[in-house]
Amino acid sequence: MGYSQIDLHISEGIATLTLNRPEKLNAFTGTMMNEIIDAMDRTDADDAVRAVIFTGSGERAFCAGADLTPEDGRAVFASGEAVESLSDPRVRDGGGLTTLRLFNSKKPLISACNGVAVGVGVTMQLPMDIRLASDNARYGFVFARRGIVPEACSSWFLPRLVGVSQAMEWCMTGRIFDAQEALRGGLVRSVHPQGELIDAARGLAREIADNTSAVSVSMTRAMLWRVPSGDHPMAAHKVDSRAIYRLSKGVDAKEGVQSFLEKRPPAFPGKVSADMPDFYPWWEEPGYE
Repeated sequence: MGYSQIDLHISEGIATLTLNRPEKLNAFTGTMMNEIIDAMDRTDADDAVRAVIFTGSGERAFCAGADLTPEDGRAVFASGEAVESLSDPRVRDGGGLTTLRLFNSKKPLISACNGVAVGVGVTMQLPMDIRLASDNARYGFVFARRGIVPEACSSWFLPRLVGVSQAMEWCMTGRIFDAQEALRGGLVRSVHPQGELIDAARGLAREIADNTSAVSVSMTRAMLWRVPSGDHPMAAHKVDSRAIYRLSKGVDAKEGVQSFLEKRPPAFPGKVSADMPDFYPWWEEPGYE
């Protein structure tokens, strides 16, 4: 599939997804939403991809929020026409559809925020696993200043990442804040000069790709995002016990031990498409809570 509002480049096991509307500060549209979702389907299905980096085109913005008047006519927010039921699919938030797909990614996601990120421009980064920022990055959960509320499932993601108090302050004031405040608040892992940002993100992706089992990373990602929502550590014990039992008998565990004993880099043969534990995805099992 050719893309018109994003660019997807895959090289040496790392996919780089670039929001590509620089003339609009990479503002989010329905077309961009569909293209991101399609790109996630492609990277999940490609065993050669070990990590996905997200960034924005140009040096001014990662994503300046939703384009309220997209030229292609595909609205990001719910249609202006009246609906009889709030369960109507037309009510669904486009940002939320995007972050739900990112949440379900089988590959680790790294955000390289290279400039302004407000509204959906910041909330789409919340389900990414590691977030880096350039020193000119600016963030804003501006919804209360627009008469709406945080979207893209951010009321679930943001408190988990930065705590309820910090999430409340940023969302209730709706103010714009800089990369250093994002760092202090725990939203980003590190801040880099603009020209060094992508190299830093690729360095992290390279560390994952060169040293870890794809199956282990995919399983670990699912566990770390999903298990903490339980109300007792027994939920974690059940999942990690099953995972350890299955993976310890697999080809990657054998290679992990052998490469360690031989003091050489590992060459894990396992594939996410074929070698995930037989109980994955466990959260879809009947009766699972």
